[in-house]
Amino acid sequence: MSNTISFEDFNKVDLRIGTIIEVHDFPEARQPAYKLTIDFGELGIKKSSAQITTLYKKQDLLQRQIVAVVNFPKKQIAKFMSECLVLGAVKENDVILLNPENKVKNGTPVN
Repeated sequence: MSNTISFEDFNKVDLRIGTIIEVHDFPEARQPAYKLTIDFGELGIKKSSAQITTLYKKQDLLQRQIVAVVNFPKKQIAKFMSECLVLGAVKENDVILLNPENKVKNGTPVN
């Protein structure tokens, strides 16, 4: 178990639902990854890099809803600027995307 945080610390993390609207290969990344463009509704469109190529094909990711942290600072990965962090569960070396059970409005907060 990691370090215990306060509820106030948890509340600082802005988790939102978004829909993947574009997926591109990311050959410049050190580990195999995709470049994702994600629609967060009123929060706008954000880009992210995700190392999910072993379990997901590009066409299967389109229009898929995901959970992401949207209030981290931007991070440069190779020549790409990542604007959010897509969340997933790690099983061995694979990342399994977290997503809502039912379709919800893009930008919906996760509590």
